[in-house]
Amino acid sequence: MERIAMSQQERDRLEWLKRARDGKVTQREAAEKMGVSERWVRKLLQRMKQEGDRIVVHGLRGRSSNRKLDEGLRKRAMTALSDPDWHDFGPTYACEQLEQRHQIKVSEETLRQWMIEAGIWKSRRRKLEQIHTWRPRRSGFGELVQWDTSEHDWLENRGRVRYLVRLIDDATSWSWGRFVERDSTPFNMAVLWEYLEQHGRMVEVYSDRDSMFTVATRVGESEAQRAAADRVTQIGRSLRELGIGWIAAYSPEAKGRIERSFLTAQDRLVKDLRLAKVRTLADANKFLEQEYWPQWNERFAKPIADYPNQHRTLGSHLELAGILCHVEERVIANDYTFSFASRQFQIAREDIQAGMRRQRLRVEVRLDGELHARYQGRYLAIARCGPRPAVVEEPVPRKPPRRDHNAGGKSQWMDGFFDRPAPPIWKCLE
Repeated sequence: MERIAMSQQERDRLEWLKRARDGKVTQREAAEKMGVSERWVRKLLQRMKQEGDRIVVHGLRGRSSNRKLDEGLRKRAMTALSDPDWHDFGPTYACEQLEQRHQIKVSEETLRQWMIEAGIWKSRRRKLEQIHTWRPRRSGFGELVQWDTSEHDWLENRGRVRYLVRLIDDATSWSWGRFVERDSTPFNMAVLWEYLEQHGRMVEVYSDRDSMFTVATRVGESEAQRAAADRVTQIGRSLRELGIGWIAAYSPEAKGRIERSFLTAQDRLVKDLRLAKVRTLADANKFLEQEYWPQWNERFAKPIADYPNQHRTLGSHLELAGILCHVEERVIANDYTFSFASRQFQIAREDIQAGMRRQRLRVEVRLDGELHARYQGRYLAIARCGPRPAVVEEPVPRKPPRRDHNAGGKSQWMDGFFDRPAPPIWKCLE
């Protein structure tokens, strides 16, 4: 059977189809998760019997749309909109004036997207949208997981434990978390790793706009330009490779469920740790796992068995060690080496293949500190290069001097010349 290369989104769509085929979810639920109609799900299930898994791969992949507008039309529109007299035109009025004055006919939505990408238009929020309204819970376990960190003196000066990383399910309030040394990317990845091994991949995570999750806009850069640049953090890249969506909260009230749970923990958990005489980070995490989380989930969370489990399996193609890590790209030099962290690394001879020179490879720094390099989906054997040997210039051979002439090549006729008295001048005239 021919092997089909699929994106993570296509794998997830295929998994929903298989769940609907096996009767684990209804066709309507699968359609909602896939973002398509229920009728289309029925058609895909019928085609799956003949075509197999390839049905989730679009047949027009890689081809330009027949409805794609000419790039010259976009340039003409942007040139007209760059006129200073048009600086305050909105998409609706600009669309009308472009057709009337420049015979440029595009839809209002297309023009609005062009103006947002060019940074000359920004959507204005209505006042009603700024008012916080109560958001209903999600309907499935693992459909949305809120993720945040609370900084607090959890041991009341009995030890250095200040950061609690927590994951709480939006539908059931089921919670899991760890005390960590610092609120940094590696420690947050480690907590997520434990959650994924227990339950699988959640559909989406909800967090604040901390620097671990989002890249700040540059000076003079609009939000639309930053989104178009598609710069992501290490956690953002990991979530994308895992096929997990990310939703940003623009206020603490937006993720009120986890914020309120932290207030409860800062009251109850501090007292429980005090009564348990916990003084170290290891003992605090042991207390969390064995006592606090079971009690919390039993008292405050809803039974997860009453909700459909929306978690997805990890799959053999997803290696958590290679995803939940620090990743950078490097260029392979002509001698099949690459530099990383001011050090040189040599690719093993048996892993060298044609066409590798000047190509990019993926360098992974795992959470345990190990360094791995991957080229075109294959891990390479690497070794750190030693210091380069110093270049020693050999002396240039020269012709040996003649020892029988001028005392070995050095004349002595000037020795004491100025110490000898000069003869009288009248003798020189004779």
